Amino acid sequence: MLRNLSFIQRYPALLAIALACAGSSAGAEEITSAYTKIELETCTQLESAADEGTFGGSWSCPGYEGVQVLVSEGDLRMFVSFGPDAAREPAAGQTLPQFNTINETLEWRLRDGVPVATILRWFPSLDEGRRTGSVLIVTQLKPGATCQIGRIDAQANPGANQMSRDLADSMAGTYDCAAPPTVPGNRGILY
Repeated sequence: MLRNLSFIQRYPALLAIALACAGSSAGAEEITSAYTKIELETCTQLESAADEGTFGGSWSCPGYEGVQVLVSEGDLRMFVSFGPDAAREPAAGQTLPQFNTINETLEWRLRDGVPVATILRWFPSLDEGRRTGSVLIVTQLKPGATCQIGRIDAQANPGANQMSRDLADSMAGTYDCAAPPTVPGNRGILY
């Protein structure tokens, strides 16, 4: 007699669980990544410190869906900020204490297609420029509160890429820019 019953008739509790899971995921946010490049030679140069006899400058680069990426360099340190008011955001004044450069690949974390954070690899100088470190910096994208929310030493933490995504996904949009960026995992060079 049991052979004639359908799977659903035999296991109604499994159907209820499957329907509950499907219903809860239908309202969940979709978190994805998109990637753009920061290629200063193709960006619009806003300032050139060379004109003033110093090093540095600033560039406006295109980001995901037209979001402005502001890249500045001063005293051999990079600064990266985002959005229409990027120069006035807290991120425009944040950098690492060591001399540093940035990678060209920029990861954008998206909630339902809307950018909420970026992840960018920075290369701090460790000893007079002969060796470099590797730090993933997570920046939240929130008008008036675009700031670095996390720094992960990629050489001291296996799985640093996933750590940075998890941090972006859980903290972007709620981080208080008055606090210093969080440093999860092994601190490495991020003392």
